Amino acid sequence: MMPGHARNPHELYYLRTQQAQEKMERSEKRLNERLRVCVATCNRADYSKLAPIMFGIKSHAEIFDLEVVVLGSHLIDDYGNTFRMIKQDEFDIHAKLHTIVRGEDEAAMVESVGLALVKLPDVLQRLAPDILLVHGDRFDALALATAAALMNIRILHLEGGEVSGTIDDSIRHAISKLAHYHAVCTRSAERHLISMCEDHSHIILAGCPSYDKLLSAHQRDDYTDIINSWLGDDVKEQSYIVALQHPVTTDIQNSIKIYELMLDALISFNKRTLILFPNIDAGSKEMVRVMRRKGIEQHPNFRAVKHVPFDQFIQLVSHAGCMIGNSSCGVREAGAFGTPVINLGTRQTGRETGENVLHVRDADTHNKIYHALELQFGKRYPCSKIYGDGNAVQRILKFMQSIDLSEPLQKKFCFPPVKECISQDIDHILETQSALAVDLGGTNLRVAIVCMKGKVVKKYMQLNPKTFEERIELMLTMCKQAMADAVHLNCRILGVGVSTGGRVNPQDGIVLHSTKLINEWSSVDIRTPISSALHLPVWVDNDGNCATLAERKFGHGKGVENFVTIITGTGIGGGIIQHNELIHGSTFCAAELGHIVVSLEGPECMCGSHGCIEAYSSGLALQREAKRLHDEDLLLVEGMSVNNKEQVNATHLLNAARLGNSKAESILHTAGTALGLGIVNILHMINPSLVILSGVLAEHYENPVRQVISQRALLSAQGTKVMVSELEDPALLGAASMVLDYTTRRTY
Repeated sequence: MMPGHARNPHELYYLRTQQAQEKMERSEKRLNERLRVCVATCNRADYSKLAPIMFGIKSHAEIFDLEVVVLGSHLIDDYGNTFRMIKQDEFDIHAKLHTIVRGEDEAAMVESVGLALVKLPDVLQRLAPDILLVHGDRFDALALATAAALMNIRILHLEGGEVSGTIDDSIRHAISKLAHYHAVCTRSAERHLISMCEDHSHIILAGCPSYDKLLSAHQRDDYTDIINSWLGDDVKEQSYIVALQHPVTTDIQNSIKIYELMLDALISFNKRTLILFPNIDAGSKEMVRVMRRKGIEQHPNFRAVKHVPFDQFIQLVSHAGCMIGNSSCGVREAGAFGTPVINLGTRQTGRETGENVLHVRDADTHNKIYHALELQFGKRYPCSKIYGDGNAVQRILKFMQSIDLSEPLQKKFCFPPVKECISQDIDHILETQSALAVDLGGTNLRVAIVCMKGKVVKKYMQLNPKTFEERIELMLTMCKQAMADAVHLNCRILGVGVSTGGRVNPQDGIVLHSTKLINEWSSVDIRTPISSALHLPVWVDNDGNCATLAERKFGHGKGVENFVTIITGTGIGGGIIQHNELIHGSTFCAAELGHIVVSLEGPECMCGSHGCIEAYSSGLALQREAKRLHDEDLLLVEGMSVNNKEQVNATHLLNAARLGNSKAESILHTAGTALGLGIVNILHMINPSLVILSGVLAEHYENPVRQVISQRALLSAQGTKVMVSELEDPALLGAASMVLDYTTRRTY
C-alpha cells in the first residue's frame, strides 16, 4: 500500500477477520500441544515456593509438560543436599548443575554466577522450554534469567516487585527487567513493577504459592510430635524460638556482628531454640564459625540444623513462641499464623509486614535484641494474609495458559506512583516510651519529659521554693502539666525519677540529709506523695549518682564497666560505677568525692572539715577567693569591670585568669591541683578505666587534672582516660535513666 493511502471499510473488515482467524488457529494449535514449562530451583527456600506450582503443573499433565532443573546449594552436602526433597516429592529431575564455587565470599558468588552461565545454555537448548519459571532474588536465579533472556526463552518471575534490602533488591529488580511475565504476591509489589515500566497486562496478582500449602496444612494433628522430634520431648508449643539469620552481602561484617549479638541474646534469654544454618551467601562461613565458637551445637538449649522439610518447618514456625532473624519467612509466612517475629537488621527493610513483626534495624547491642525478645515472646497476633489467600497456584496456572507464544517479546512501559508500606519498628517504641525527670537544685526546680533515646522532649523550670510544702506542691503541679503534655506529644510516661542534692536512701525514696543549699529537705519522703498523686512508680537518688547514671546510659560511660564521674559545680560531687553497678555504700554516702581531704591545713569546707576538694575546687570556693581578691583590689585587670550591684562570683575569677591576672591563675592552679590529687586517690582506691568530668567547671579542670595524674599517680594508673561530659542535662537524664532502666528491665 502506498504511503498515505487510506484503507476502505471492506479492506479493514477483511484484515480483522483474517487476524481473528489466525488467532483462533493458534489457540486450537495450543490446545493440541502441551506447554513446556521449565522450573529451575536453586535452594531449599525457593523450592518451598515452587513446589506447589510444580504439583499443580504435574496434576494437569494434559496441558503442561513439566521440566525440572536443579542447581545451586541444593547439591551441596553442607546445606543438606536438599535436592533429595525434590526426589521424595516424586518429580523427575531433567538436569542437575553443580554451579556453586565454594568460598562463601563475594568473589565466590560472582564465580558461581559465571559457572552457571557456562553450564545453562546446553541444558536450556536441550529442553527448549516455552516458559522458564524463576523465583525470587538469589544470584543463581539471576544467572537463570540472564541465560534464558539471551536465548529468547520466555521468563515468568515469581515474587518480583518486592522491596527488602541489601543486594537482594538489585538482583530481584534485575530479574524483573529480564522477565516477560510476573506473578506477584501483593498489591504493592504489583504497583512497584508497573512503576518499573512493566506491562500491566503481563502481571498477575496471585499471592505467594507457599501460602496454598501452609494455610491448609499448619494445623496438623501431629504438630506436637514434630516439635518434640526437633526440639526434645519436654518442649511444648509456644515455649521455644525458631532462629534463622542470613548474611547481608553488602554489609558482611555488621551482619556477622548482629548474628553474634543475636546468639548472645538467645543464650541469655534461656529458651529452647531451633536454629537453622545460614544460606550460602558471602559471609555465611564466618557466621557458622561464630556459632561454633559459642558452642551453639553443643548448648543444651539449642538444636542447630541445616535443613527442615517445609511441611514440618510450617508446624515449627506456627507453634513457636517467637521467630527471630532476617529470613523472609519471618516477615512473610509467619504472619499467616500470627507468630511473633523479631526482624534483625536491614535485610528485609521495606517488606510489607503484619503487626506480628517487630523490626530491630539498628541491632547494635545484645540488650536491645534481648528487650525485643521480652516484648515479643509468647504473644499471639491476628493472622495476616498480606502475601496470599491460598489460591495462588490456580491463578498462576491459568495465567500461564493465557500466554500467547506468538506474541512479540518486546515490553511496554508505564510509570504509576509507588505506595510505601508502614510497619512496626522498635525505634518507634524507643521514642515513645518516656520518663518524667525531676531535678531539685539549690536555685531551680526542673521537670522534663525524656524519651528512651535520651532526648529531652519538653522541659519545665521554676524557682525552687524555700519550704517543704510549697516545694512538693510545685513539683506535683509541674509533673501533672508534663503528663498532660505527654499525651499530645505521643509519649507514654513509665515513671518518675527524682535527682536531688544531699544524702539519699534510694531504696525507700527518702532524702536523709540535704545540703545547706536546699532548706527543709532532710528526712523527707519524696516517693510517697509523688507516687500517690501521679499513680506512677518513683525513683529517687543523689544528683551526683544521677549524673553518673546519665553517663552510663547516654554518655561517655556507655559500655564502660568501671568509671567515675566528678561533678564540678556549686559543690563537688560524683558517682562510681563498679562492674556496671552504681555504688551507694552501707549508709548511702559512697562517692561523696567532694569531701576527700587533700590537705590537713586547708580551708574550711561546708561539711565542717578542712582541706576537702570542695573547699578548693567548687564554684563556692572559687567565689570565696574571687571576693577575697576583689576586697583586696587584686581581682580586676585591664578589660574587666564589676558593677556595684553585681555580686562577685567564680566567673569573675575565671575571666581574670584568662586576662592574665597572676593571683587568679594561682588560685585556679591550686583548685585544679586539689581536684587532681583527689582523683589520684580515687584511681589508687578503685582503679577505674575512665574519669568523666561533668558540670560547669569541667572544661577548666580537664588539663590540670591530667597533668596531676601524669605526675602523681602510680604508673599503672597514669593511662586512665579523662574526658569532659558532653551531656547538657546530666541530672535530668540520670533521673530519667532510673525509670527507663528499671521499667524496661534492661539497660541499652
